[in-house]
Amino acid sequence: MKKIGFIGGGNMAQAMIGGIIKSKIIEPENIIVSDLNEEILEFVNQKFKVITTVDNLKTSLQSDILFLSVKPNLYEIVIKQIKENIKNDVIIVAIAAGQSIKRVEELFDKELKVIKVMPNTPSLVGEGMAAICPNKLVEEKELNFIIDIFNSFGKSEIVPEYLMDAVTAVSGSSPAYVYMFIEALADGAVLQGLPRDKAYKMAAQTVLGAAKMVLETGEHPAKLKDMVCSPGGTTIEAVAKLEEKGFRTSVIEAMKACTDKSRNMSK
Repeated sequence: MKKIGFIGGGNMAQAMIGGIIKSKIIEPENIIVSDLNEEILEFVNQKFKVITTVDNLKTSLQSDILFLSVKPNLYEIVIKQIKENIKNDVIIVAIAAGQSIKRVEELFDKELKVIKVMPNTPSLVGEGMAAICPNKLVEEKELNFIIDIFNSFGKSEIVPEYLMDAVTAVSGSSPAYVYMFIEALADGAVLQGLPRDKAYKMAAQTVLGAAKMVLETGEHPAKLKDMVCSPGGTTIEAVAKLEEKGFRTSVIEAMKACTDKSRNMSK
């Protein structure tokens, strides 16, 4: 059985670990997590029953697949620690924004299998979205195993690396935008007198249902929107106000800022 290692046990790592364990694609005893924060390790150990350690070398020595789930500014430090201790056939999975495959290869200073992935935190509830890009050394069966891992707690797409910065904006960072939208919907409902707990439940379920309609019907979002907008009705009144206030432009500009930031981080 392959062993999966995570260097870094933060939110994204926890989302992926939770998804992997829920799907039962890998047993907890075959997952090892290292982090300098012992409180995080204690939480991860208690919640997921995986092996934990403060020693990155221990994780790198044992892992057949090694997820680098630390902040982008820590990649150089961590890779310098572990590059002489990884297995010869290890698959390195880089999940940090702004870290190119070429950059990871250069930091390890050797030929090795690298897969760049942009996942997101809904992986923790089995509804993640991941974009995957392998380097030329990754074999098809190895890539398929990584795809299976990410599909086990959501969906995935193979994407060329030059589009990864856009992926960061549309799926990697976008849960934050959606949470803001849900919060705004709930605030608006509370303003109109709805209790907050009911407002959050109704807003969140509606966003979930609307997303499912897009995925399962295959219809264009504009068509689905038009289905709700009766002539002279309440919905078109709200849509007109959103347009007046620049709703779409705000989202598009936010995504552009996110993409630009990701590109700049890789320079």
